[in-house]
Amino acid sequence: MADEPGAGDTPGSQPSRPSFARSAVQTYGTNLAVAMLSFVSVLITARALGASGRGDVALLTTVAFLTAQLSTMGVQQSNSNFAGENAQLTPSLAGTSLVLAALFGGGAVVLMGPLMVAFPDLSGNAGVTLVLLVLGSIPMLILQQYLMLLVQAHYGFGITNLAWLLTPGINVAVNGVFAVLGILTVTSAVASWVAGMFLGTLVLVWAVSRQLGGFGRPDRALARRMLSFGLKSHLGRAMLFGNYRADQWILGVIAGSTQLGLYSVAVAWSEVLFFLPTTLVAVQRPDLVRATTDEARRRASLVLRGALMLTLVSAGAMIALAPILCTAIFGESFQDSEGMLRVLCLGAFGIAALKLLGSALTAQRRPLLETAAVSVAFVTVLVLDFILIPDHGGMGAAVASAVSYTLGGLAGAVIFCRALGARITDLLPRPSDLSALNRMVRGRFKPARPAAAAGE
Repeated sequence: MADEPGAGDTPGSQPSRPSFARSAVQTYGTNLAVAMLSFVSVLITARALGASGRGDVALLTTVAFLTAQLSTMGVQQSNSNFAGENAQLTPSLAGTSLVLAALFGGGAVVLMGPLMVAFPDLSGNAGVTLVLLVLGSIPMLILQQYLMLLVQAHYGFGITNLAWLLTPGINVAVNGVFAVLGILTVTSAVASWVAGMFLGTLVLVWAVSRQLGGFGRPDRALARRMLSFGLKSHLGRAMLFGNYRADQWILGVIAGSTQLGLYSVAVAWSEVLFFLPTTLVAVQRPDLVRATTDEARRRASLVLRGALMLTLVSAGAMIALAPILCTAIFGESFQDSEGMLRVLCLGAFGIAALKLLGSALTAQRRPLLETAAVSVAFVTVLVLDFILIPDHGGMGAAVASAVSYTLGGLAGAVIFCRALGARITDLLPRPSDLSALNRMVRGRFKPARPAAAAGE
């Protein structure tokens, strides 16, 4: 029943594989909790700091998060594939990841520091202390990504779920207390976010140290292999995260903090829809790494069909409830967020296809194909952001995102079918999928079995 990494295993043994449905339900529940806590944190900062202050917090955390994602060089993808294919590499992967995180994180700080000084709008004209805090968090955020996928390669979803929960949990606790005391500021809100990320990273470090054989000696040859594979997926991953966050950065710079504050509320709600494909990507990845091409095609297609059906229900509900979710909860000043939220919901189907099918391609050692699909979405959102945001603000950003997600999802579907021998009709939901989903959920507490059975 081991959901934790290394529960009874050694780095050289096959990890126990928990039920897919069980892991999916638990991880999705965790992500819903993360979304709820994140929403409460957004609500607290929006109420206490207003749209402008909320926009400053969103801009600074976006700078740190996006810079870290752009600086990973895809090493986390190598950790996922290499550890899944050969568990004995885990300690060496961990030790090498530690060095690479320091190297790439330090390089990002050296690059971003002068840029933020030369162009204050990139940081919302934040003070020196706050800029240093944001920059200093970047190496840690990179290491968190590396270790997250390394732990998940051993089916360690319990550990990664805990790490995910820490940041929003700490944000709610700290921001809530500070708001009640009347001392909540942009600086304290950003510091709370950094502290939560740091504690989440410590949990992953503990898991690797105690349950996966620790941090081995860095291996130069292994580092070259990790970079060779990782860089093939990095451009696509960087563009995918750019799709998520670059629009907020561009919106904040062009349209100002107020429009960003309105848009960030819509994004916070819409990301509840994105947690479903994110959860399924994480849970199915270890299986897809170990699976044959035929099995990977079947698994990925089935999971996508289920995700699309669930997304239809949840997106429809969110569109109908937009006035309550935005205006009733956040206040009349956030009424314009309603339309932005409705538009963003329309892109949920595309992002589900892009994430699930793209991850399947990378797990099957075809990372450049995922990059090709993501590039369609990325180019679309960049072009539309600069066309629409100057005249339409947050609504322009929402339209750009929804269109880019849809086109990216369609591109991912076509590439997936050509690469793995599927048909487009294999990806479309069908009535029989309801029975399959019911069987999966009913069997979510079946005992764990060896990972080698993933492809059977």
